[in-house]
Amino acid sequence: MNYFLDPFGCVKNQVDAENMMTVLNNSGWKNVLDAELADLIIVNSCGFIESAKQESINAVLEWRKHYPGKKILLAGCLSQRYEKELPEILPEADGFMGVENTAEIVQKAENIFGKKHVQKILIPVKYANAENTIDKKTLSLSTGERPLLSLPGSAYVKISEGCNNNCSYCAIPLIRGGLVSRFIPDILEECRALLNRGIKELCIIGQDIGAYGADIAHKDKEREVNLPELLNAISAIEGHFWVRLLYIHPDHFPLQILDLMEKDKRFLPYFDIPFQHASPKILSVMNRHGSADKYIELLQTIRKRLPHAVIRSTFLLGFPGETEEDFAVLLDFQQKANLDWLGCFVYSREEGTAAYSMKGRIPGKIAEERKQKIEERQIPITEKNMEHFTGLTLDVLIEEQIAADANAAETNENIWLGRLYCHAPDIDGAAVIVSGQTNLHLGTFTKCKVIARRGFDLEVRV
Repeated sequence: MNYFLDPFGCVKNQVDAENMMTVLNNSGWKNVLDAELADLIIVNSCGFIESAKQESINAVLEWRKHYPGKKILLAGCLSQRYEKELPEILPEADGFMGVENTAEIVQKAENIFGKKHVQKILIPVKYANAENTIDKKTLSLSTGERPLLSLPGSAYVKISEGCNNNCSYCAIPLIRGGLVSRFIPDILEECRALLNRGIKELCIIGQDIGAYGADIAHKDKEREVNLPELLNAISAIEGHFWVRLLYIHPDHFPLQILDLMEKDKRFLPYFDIPFQHASPKILSVMNRHGSADKYIELLQTIRKRLPHAVIRSTFLLGFPGETEEDFAVLLDFQQKANLDWLGCFVYSREEGTAAYSMKGRIPGKIAEERKQKIEERQIPITEKNMEHFTGLTLDVLIEEQIAADANAAETNENIWLGRLYCHAPDIDGAAVIVSGQTNLHLGTFTKCKVIARRGFDLEVRV
């Protein structure tokens, strides 16, 4: 039977989708790229904030409208978060599956069609706790042989599930539970498999990779499992590839990783550190324990040790109780932090979180205005920081060839898109390559010189 996958949400959700595809494919199902050809449409949903939830629900409604006779399975975070409510309020879906065990996808799918499921698990699910036994919180499948939904040459390696930070606005612990880390040998096995199939960039992900291993260390005092230990193990793998670290909570940033980055240039000096705010009052009610001064000190340390470091962050605007004075503190922090990339989000009131019942809710219009002001102030900061790359010769990971225009044959020019180390997949700018060469290969490195900045993008030459 055929299935069509409609993915939503973050890259952690993407890895879940890839693992579901692995199980389905190994069970005889066939993935099709046209829903018209599918027996089953799988919506892999996001349940993090209100807009994302509505997007996933709308997808189910739209698929049902277009294909009244097809079966629809709503999988992912939304199904996990509202497993009791959804079957009653969303009859347009024929089945539901959460995130606790992606290996169950075949059984869930076949149940929809009334088939008897014979083989319970096709790929062993590896659980990571100190005793290496199955506990209530299971870990998603992880295999380096899975189909990849990422851009050419890049793959995401999820090293943990869940989170113990319990930020007052965040629904992740409600959906995915507390922190559960994978063991290092399991992660290394996946990394090697991905590299052996030609992957050039390993993006290490988790809700907070800085906390990796803390759950194991808590249960087994003699076992050293943490992010520096993991990265040192990856460093022993031979080959020319990138390792990109994404999502490190600033309150427990492991400074030891800077030692490795100084020695092994394959570990990119790119840091995704979600500061969220700078006001002491707002950080406190967010249940975050840092401060603007500590965060600036962290940035100074990183840049002193790694002068070419690139730092991305996120700010959350309109949190309950955020005054104009609090916003002014954040604006001041933005200027001092001099971040290379910045994403801004408006607070979403999520039931079940500690912030849900907080007083002092900010009108949406004011929150949006503050978000827009931050974004406008960030434009010249990012543009100036991207100027620093002009004149440098660096590796570019080739991702896409742009269709040539009518004049291309006369000028013998081809346009390609790629990324430098300063560009994380899908969220930052790009490297635009104008080249007479036609032998550039997607998913490979090419040495290029940065010759100009074009907005947030960089123009480069082979």
